[in-house]
Amino acid sequence: MARIKLAYIGGGSTRAPGTVASFINQGANFSGSEIVLVDLDPEHLAVVEGLARNLARHLAVDIAFRATTDRRAALEDCDAVLTSYRPGGFEMRYLDESIPLQHGVIGQETQGPGGFFMAMRSIAVMQGIVRDMERACPRALLVNYTNPINIVSQAVTAMSDVRVVSLCEGPIIFPRMVARAAGLDPDQVSAVMIGINHGSWSVSHCYGDQDLIPLVRDAWDAARGDASLDPHGRRLLWLAAAMGSIPADYFQYYYFREELLAELRAKRTTRAQDIMVQVPDYWEHYREQAVSPTPVLMPERSRGGINELELAIDVLDAVFNERDEVWPVNVVNAGGIDGLPDDLVVEVPGHISHGQIKSVPSGTLLPQTRGLVEMLAEYQMLAARVAVEGDRRSGIQALAANPLVLSIAAATEIYDEMSAAQAAYLPERLRR
Repeated sequence: MARIKLAYIGGGSTRAPGTVASFINQGANFSGSEIVLVDLDPEHLAVVEGLARNLARHLAVDIAFRATTDRRAALEDCDAVLTSYRPGGFEMRYLDESIPLQHGVIGQETQGPGGFFMAMRSIAVMQGIVRDMERACPRALLVNYTNPINIVSQAVTAMSDVRVVSLCEGPIIFPRMVARAAGLDPDQVSAVMIGINHGSWSVSHCYGDQDLIPLVRDAWDAARGDASLDPHGRRLLWLAAAMGSIPADYFQYYYFREELLAELRAKRTTRAQDIMVQVPDYWEHYREQAVSPTPVLMPERSRGGINELELAIDVLDAVFNERDEVWPVNVVNAGGIDGLPDDLVVEVPGHISHGQIKSVPSGTLLPQTRGLVEMLAEYQMLAARVAVEGDRRSGIQALAANPLVLSIAAATEIYDEMSAAQAAYLPERLRR
């Protein structure tokens, strides 16, 4: 089994305990490895380090954990780097969600103006990480989970030759969500989704040995008049039935924009505010389990659940233990999806063999689904370029091109307000 050194940047986050639990659950695949937790918050780092060591001891797993705030030192001679961080914390996420709503635009963590500014903050940090990797571990694999992962990964490919793969469980989760909304067994569903992250559609969709779409359409026909149907499930079911393809959950923000905007504006709190109320209990639970003789993470008291970023551990296992496997990945297209640029970072099945990750040729999107994906893809490339080398003018241009904005006036007003509110986390060039 592979013995690696991995730096986990974001190792003091609320999601970090679930992530180290995922590593420990696959401990036999990484016996003798070292994981270096890296974060800006020494107190939270100490909690996660103590919890990780306690879990490893309890389960007799041979993985060493240590923590540091010195990113450059942590990266020295690493085989892999896992990034999952949030510049500005949930306070900046609150601004991402709330400011656009004041201008009549959906506020969301990865979509629209909120996603744009999270990308600007995230990539500003990623530029430093990549520079450090080029010096300390140039052959390491960068496994990115920092949102919005498509724009972040696109920016990395533009600024460095560092090997990078970005990951998201969406292509695994979204078909199961549609199956549940249709009253079907999610375990009977198999699907292949392609596009860009949070913007993919299924090109293959089976329920056992049947085509899933006719079953979804039957379920929608039976349920469309049911007023008690969960609004989220109703939107997914309707969209899949209408378009003949399983959608990424995030497409609801585009195809039901006015409905979602009204819901978000009527809600008294944003999602970030809801999470911030829970955060103190998460850390209390983590501290308790760091010293418990029988540590266990309770899903209801753990941010994101007890097994976080599992796909990252699966992919790392496939790469370093040289499995021959296919997992959903976000990588440079290179012919994976017909009709999209080869240098675009796309979400496709990735074949992992002999330590390499390559996009699996997956054909093309259906005509009725392709247009919005192409528009979001062009925006993705514009936003990544702004984050790497842009300024206020190019930032407004990119934001105006986002399908949730499509207004020069709104783009200008939102850009100026959000860049001022988040100035501490943005390069100076983006504020002038």
